[in-house]
Amino acid sequence: MIVTKLGAIDIGSNSVRCLVVNVVYKDGYTYYRKAGMVRLPIRLGQDVFEHGKIKGKTKKRFIEGMKAYAHYLKVHDVVDFRAVATSAMREADNGEKIVTQVAKETGIAIEIIDGKEEARLVFNSKIYDIIKAPHDNFIYIDVGGGSTEISVIKNKFVEASMSFRIGGVRLMNNLVVEDEWTRMQRWLQKHAAPISDKAAIGAGGNINKLHKLSMKSLQTPLDYRFVSEQQEALKAFSAEERVTELGLNFDRADIIVHALPIYQKVMLWSGCKHIYVPKIGVSDGLVRDMYHKDYKAQVEL
Repeated sequence: MIVTKLGAIDIGSNSVRCLVVNVVYKDGYTYYRKAGMVRLPIRLGQDVFEHGKIKGKTKKRFIEGMKAYAHYLKVHDVVDFRAVATSAMREADNGEKIVTQVAKETGIAIEIIDGKEEARLVFNSKIYDIIKAPHDNFIYIDVGGGSTEISVIKNKFVEASMSFRIGGVRLMNNLVVEDEWTRMQRWLQKHAAPISDKAAIGAGGNINKLHKLSMKSLQTPLDYRFVSEQQEALKAFSAEERVTELGLNFDRADIIVHALPIYQKVMLWSGCKHIYVPKIGVSDGLVRDMYHKDYKAQVEL
């Protein structure tokens, strides 16, 4: 048995995650076993989407968080790690400066990636093996704090992808323009609606939380009616009640009712009646990507 310990940091608009995974190779098979995961609700997007930059207090919290992650990865004794940032850092006027500062103070080199790379990394996580769906065509929906990435998959190959400036944090702060919804609807009607025998695949913390509340297995999709009913049920609670009565984290309780309608609209406009929730993300894909590119050949001799 050979164990390769790898780390991944996913810097999103709502939260920053650090994942550590033991990649175990034994008897011709590779297993990915989570060793630890920490999530910090920094909310970079709160500043960026309203002010165009990451402001002083948020910047300080982010850098302190990255210092903590540097120690966390060191204590776990990972052999390698990658850190990537998505829409908030992409759009921040001072994003590149902060990336440089983080590298100088923590040794962590942050890559700023686009929506297509986000989708590629997630699909590295063997989504189809997880959900075991009886379909070959899917509409992949990844809702973040600042953007929504949509890919149309036909016969398990990505046929079209698009990023939209619609996300949970943007909606919560009334920062989504109506034209962007129109652009999304038209794109889905052109690229997704005509495809038959399809289902949606949902990614993101909010749909993951909804799936957890449903208590369904990863192989059991949520239907459109269930998503809609649960959205209305969640709206009936105050953010405080979602914490005390439903057990949501504070930073999830306020944003979930703004994020779920995005999945609803994509399902409606694309004609998807069901959505699978594999509960994997960019950090999972980063680990698999690193292992396959840099370690698989030397480990699996």
